[in-house]
Parts: sequence; C-alpha cells; structure tokens
Amino acid sequence: MPVGPSAPARRVGRLASLMLIAAVALPGVAVAQTVAPEAAASQPDNAVAQAIRSQVGGRLKDFYRSRGYWPLWIVDNAPGPQAVALVDVIDMIEVDGLRPSRYSPDRLRRLIDEAQDGNLRALAYLEIALSSTLADLVRDMRQPNVEIRYLEESLAPTKVKPDDVLRRAGLAKSMPDYVRNLGWMNPLYVQLREALAASEGGGGDPGVLVPGGPLLKPGATGERVMLLRQRLGLPDGDSYDPALAARVRSFQASRGMPADGIVGAKTLAALNALESGPDRTALLRLNLERARLLPDAYTRHIVVDAAAARLWYYGAGAEQGTMRVVTGTPETQTPMMAGMVRYATLNPYWNVPVDLVRKRIAPKVLAGTSLERQGYEALSDWTHDAQVIPSNSIDWQGVADGTVEPRVRELPGRGNSMGSVKFMFPNDLGIYLHDTPQKNLFAKPDRHFSNGCVRLEDAPRLGRWLFGSPLKPDSSKPEQHVPVPEPVPVYLMYFTASPSEGGVKYVADVYNRDEPALQHLASR
Repeated sequence: MPVGPSAPARRVGRLASLMLIAAVALPGVAVAQTVAPEAAASQPDNAVAQAIRSQVGGRLKDFYRSRGYWPLWIVDNAPGPQAVALVDVIDMIEVDGLRPSRYSPDRLRRLIDEAQDGNLRALAYLEIALSSTLADLVRDMRQPNVEIRYLEESLAPTKVKPDDVLRRAGLAKSMPDYVRNLGWMNPLYVQLREALAASEGGGGDPGVLVPGGPLLKPGATGERVMLLRQRLGLPDGDSYDPALAARVRSFQASRGMPADGIVGAKTLAALNALESGPDRTALLRLNLERARLLPDAYTRHIVVDAAAARLWYYGAGAEQGTMRVVTGTPETQTPMMAGMVRYATLNPYWNVPVDLVRKRIAPKVLAGTSLERQGYEALSDWTHDAQVIPSNSIDWQGVADGTVEPRVRELPGRGNSMGSVKFMFPNDLGIYLHDTPQKNLFAKPDRHFSNGCVRLEDAPRLGRWLFGSPLKPDSSKPEQHVPVPEPVPVYLMYFTASPSEGGVKYVADVYNRDEPALQHLASR
C-alpha cells in the first residue's frame, strides 16, 4: 500500500495551492513569484500558524485565513530580517513626508526583542503588529499630493486595502528585499527617495560637520562614524554598517561621484558643504511627489517623462526597458495624464494639424507642388465617415491666409510622420505614442519637438513588449487596428529631477510647471 505524504509535506502543498490562488487574484503578478516548496519547508512549524489564528482578527483575519495563517514576518520560529527592515524604513519615513511616530517604531523594536526567544504568543503578536503597520504605511505612502488627469476611472488612486498590501508582499521572492526596497512603490520613487535622503536636509542633519581624517569605510567605528550617521540621517551608533555604506553610495551617486561607499576627501567635502541648498532639496521633494502617483513595478505599465524626454516600461517587479522619446514643445506641451493603451494602429494616417497645413503645405501647393505629390490627401470633414475630396476643390490661398481650414491627412508610407505604428490610449486631446522616421532627433540632448504626442526611439521594441510578439501588418491596407491582449496603463509624467546612472539628473523646467507646483505643495 503506498505511503501518503507526511504532515509537513501536506502543509507545504496546501501553502503552495493557497499562494497560487493569490497569484491569480493579483493582475500583473507572475505565478513564478509564489513561495517555492523548499522555501515554505524552512518556515516555522504549524504551532506559529495556530498562535496567529488564535490572535488575529479584524481587518487582517481574511488575509491570514486565506493563507492558512502562515506568517509573513517569522522565520524559523524567530523574527525574520524583514521585521528589522520595516523598522528601518519607518525610521527614515520623514523623507516621504510622513511622521515616524505614527507607526510606533519603538514599540515594534520592543516586540521584536520580546519574540527572539521563540515564545509563540509573542511571535504571533509581533506578526500581527508588523502586518498592520505595513498596511498603514503603504496606504499612507501611496496617498498622492499632486494632481494628474486620469482618463479612466480605474486608474484613479483609491485607499489601498490591507488584504491587497499583504497579499502583494506575500508574493515577493524575498520578503526582506521587498521591504528594504519599498517594493510597493515605483522604482523611480525609490531612487528619488534615496537621493532626497542623501541630500542636504533630506533626512539628515546638515548642521553636523564630519571632521577630516583617515578614509571612512565599512567596518570602521568611532566618533567620526557616529557624526557621519547623523549627517546622513541614520539611527545613532558608531558602526560603519551596510545601511551606512548604502547611504554613502546613494549620496555619492546623487553628486555624480563614483559610488564606492567609502568616504574620502571629496565625499567629505561634499557632505560638509551646503552647496545644493534648499532649492535642490525642494525640487527633489516635488519630483518625489510626482513619482508617488506611479504604480509599483509588479503592475505592467509605461512611464513617459516629458521633461527629460525618456520612457520606461515595467512589469514582474522591475524595469523591463527604457528608450529616448521626443515630446511636446513649450508651446505644444505633452500633458500630465494617465490612460490605458488599448490598441495599436499599423500603417497609420496622420491627421495634420490645421496650423501646419497653413504654414507648411499650403505654400507648396500654391508654388505648384500638388497635395498628392507631397504625400497627402484632403477629406470632406472631421467625422469618422469623411470622404476623400479632390485637392483642387480647396481654396488654398484661403488656407494660407487662415480663412479656410481643410482636413488633410498624410498617407501611410516610409516617410509618414507616424512611422509604421501608433499606440492608442483614448483621450480627447489626440495624444498617443508613435513611431517616427526622424531618428536623428533622438541624438539631441533637448528633444522637445512634437505637437504634444510622444515619438518613440524604438516603437517595434515597445510593440513586442505590449503584444508579446513582433507587430506586423496583414497587408498594405491603411489603419489596421490591433487590440492589446491586456490593456496597459501609460503615465505621461514630468520629472525635472530623475534617476540616472550617475545618480540624479536635473533637467530644465521647459514647461514652467515647477514653480506653481512648489507653491501648491508649500500651501498644503
């Protein structure tokens, strides 16, 4: 007679099934992120789950019931490193515009200490306290303080439910890394947050001066290390630990220095200087607030930065690609808004803006180059059912004078301003992402040349990411619409400070949006 699985094996099997159900319930989270059986097998025995079951209630009960009361924070019958990581996040949460006291870090430290001996009641109490704190912290950290236009109601921010917060955390490949890296926030937010924490006044004490002396590096101790920790806003101590090394590297990167985590003469001089001043700190904080609007990296989405003319796309918990773009001029700005990319149009027409018909096309027609020879055609009106009309039926002198405004569209082809494809997220401003034949513009440092739409450096690559395979038209027929299998959010943003390989890149406020936004934040 075959022997059945052991009790621990059955528990692991039940856990894997529960986590698979949770993964299906969370769009954008891959099943590969569920807890592996070998990881689950190293977790605490069922006594911890029973202790949690006997204590949990209220808003957390449904979450824990759905996972068999398996803990998030307890590893091998003791508080896991994720518990301390959460307290460390709370200690620095002033950077996020929140008060540490709201989340009781001292109480959590005491509960962690009390649970170190493996007392089941203390472990369960700590587990519930940490989960409740994480739910509150994520809810507050994701609360926006700046405005953006949402084209679809489903994208508008709502208060995050505790179940959703904890379920997402439970699916992380590494819970300690998820907490340390603020996995519930967008990577752009996390990187800007690090820069703000490392800047003067951004989480540290700019009045603290670190005296000169030997190199300060991991493993060092003493009074200078203690002052360095104060200067960079870390908890009191005199040890050059990994947290301090990470903070030093972040500071160095934000100043364009080699990020080696070692404090030499140049790093020390930058730390003791006040050269950045409050303006740069305020600018970092403003852009941090803009980044707060973005979803986490587990949600498939696209971000366009109209200020730096750059695009990123995210999924499966990480950035999955980036490219340069061309965005609107100061006169024809790319707006801040969020929509859903729902379909692609292959072999697209381009409806030429009326002012461009007047400035560029009409003079050529009057000079003897027909509309058709220029690669355009005229239509009867602006409706969906408009008919092609003879171009000689139009008063082109009236067009040049601005008294006649015909509808003109560019025909598909190699020179079409839309290139081979455009990605559509329905809106009333006629804004979309599209290919372009003008590849030379992507080599320019300032790429504000469009009429508001976003021109893509590598439209085929974005198409492969959206559709999972190369986009190819069925024929030469114009305007072939292909629905995106799963519509993807796109956020048109504006970052005058954004992460880069050298730390933080500051760009010109070409749309003059920063000053009004700073005044708005200051008035809150």
